Amino acid sequence: MARREDWQQDVLRQLGRHEGPGKTAGAGGADEAASAGEGTGPAPGPTGATERPRPAHAPPGPPGAARSTASPGSPQGSVPASAPVVASPGDPRLPLHTPESVPTVDPRLALALGRPRYGDSVTRRTGRTLRDLAASASRDVAEETRLAQELQQPVTTGRVIAVTSIRGGVGKSTVSALLGRTFNHYRHDPVLTLEADTALGTLPVRMGAASVRWTCADLARILTPAMRLTDVTGYLVPVTDGGWLLPAGQGRVGAPMDVRTYRTVTLALRRYFAVTVVDCETLPGDVARTAMDTAHARVVVAPMTAEGVNGTRQVLDWLAQLPHAALAGTVVALSAHSPDTTLDEKTAAAHLRETGVSVVRLPYDRHLAQGGPIHTAMLGRATRDAVVRLATETMHRAVRVR
Repeated sequence: MARREDWQQDVLRQLGRHEGPGKTAGAGGADEAASAGEGTGPAPGPTGATERPRPAHAPPGPPGAARSTASPGSPQGSVPASAPVVASPGDPRLPLHTPESVPTVDPRLALALGRPRYGDSVTRRTGRTLRDLAASASRDVAEETRLAQELQQPVTTGRVIAVTSIRGGVGKSTVSALLGRTFNHYRHDPVLTLEADTALGTLPVRMGAASVRWTCADLARILTPAMRLTDVTGYLVPVTDGGWLLPAGQGRVGAPMDVRTYRTVTLALRRYFAVTVVDCETLPGDVARTAMDTAHARVVVAPMTAEGVNGTRQVLDWLAQLPHAALAGTVVALSAHSPDTTLDEKTAAAHLRETGVSVVRLPYDRHLAQGGPIHTAMLGRATRDAVVRLATETMHRAVRVR
């Protein structure tokens, strides 16, 4: 048992040998390693011995021919430092070629994004600064300390948090990006934000990724229990202010992610990341239903409209019927997308709380409404506070699940 609980220290030592100081990830127990390798285990070699599969981006070569690997910290798409160098010819699990790096936003369109706006106006920012100078800081410091302790709770195995909604365009990917960045800011272990929505999702753009290459489907054919953290991160997109991103696609219309791919990737990667935030497809998609059923905690994003709240209530009633009390691990993010919202927030929140869930209201924010990459320093003060509360509520429920 002591060995299982020391999973983060094991990977800290591992990274210290390969990457030097910096953020690290944890490794889960042996039971998770076995489950993560379902359908992706090492392939037997021509002589009967077990050979570890070669990374997808290594060029094909004759059996038994070793190839050089890149140094640790190499850019995305390069061969990870300790990646296997031999593969069985014709292994159907491995991609036939290295995917091309694709921009998340067409360069011709990127010029039209304009300068990002602050979430609060100049007048509001100035007034808040003056109020902060005149008010006592002790109460705010105590509350921030309490929230930080909640967000930094230790975990023995990686926690998976699924984010979904009843329809697209309500801020699901925005909330996923905000949660991923918040967890990464407060936690000292590694955080992954994973996109499980291939319907031209916006998560890579919101996370500030300039380009994407490897996808969930690619990793589902590559991941093995023998891989180390330095192998895995070579296939992920590093986020500017910390953490990692794994996109579902490359911004093209294609086949949707299947449940098997989702299970394979999430079971494998939770060994390395203390928290994985999953940006799911909208309900009632198969992957979304699976994610909601198997996650440690759930966030349902509801637009602050009468029809949005009514539809979200129906989702909560469905969650109440799941066999393992999924509703107890669910938080609703009630999001305002217009400064002119007329729905009474207290009444809407009370209607959703009748099911027993916690409701966190996310106010309208000019910076988020603008679209494009999210700059956390430019968010409105009320938005930042609400996102921290949402992350705290979610983490509390995720840790409580054993």
